[in-house]
Amino acid sequence: MTFEELVTNHSAAMIEKLVSHVVSIDPVEIRFDFFEQDQWAMITMHEYEEDKEVSVRLHPGDQYELYFGYYDDEDEFFEITHAFTDEEKKILPEGLKKLMKKVLDDEQGIRIPGNFLSR
Repeated sequence: MTFEELVTNHSAAMIEKLVSHVVSIDPVEIRFDFFEQDQWAMITMHEYEEDKEVSVRLHPGDQYELYFGYYDDEDEFFEITHAFTDEEKKILPEGLKKLMKKVLDDEQGIRIPGNFLSR
């Protein structure tokens, strides 16, 4: 299976894995980033041994996306994104959604205790 097929066909499982990882670490970091006119809040999980990054990004207008970045065998970096469906949005805990929105609105990242999201 290619990474494109993984992101397209198994996005819900990837989101669930990322959320499980994020709520289990301490502290949880929700970062703010931007590029040109776009901006987003994000949570990220790195798989360093495999040179992969998985993120959930919240863009203005309540638009969530799954972001998958990886290096190929020639060390070229690739990015794949997938816009959330309404069902995929339900995977995210409400507390996480509120905090991501706060980060996006304030344009400033935050760190919180991991157990805060599991309440």
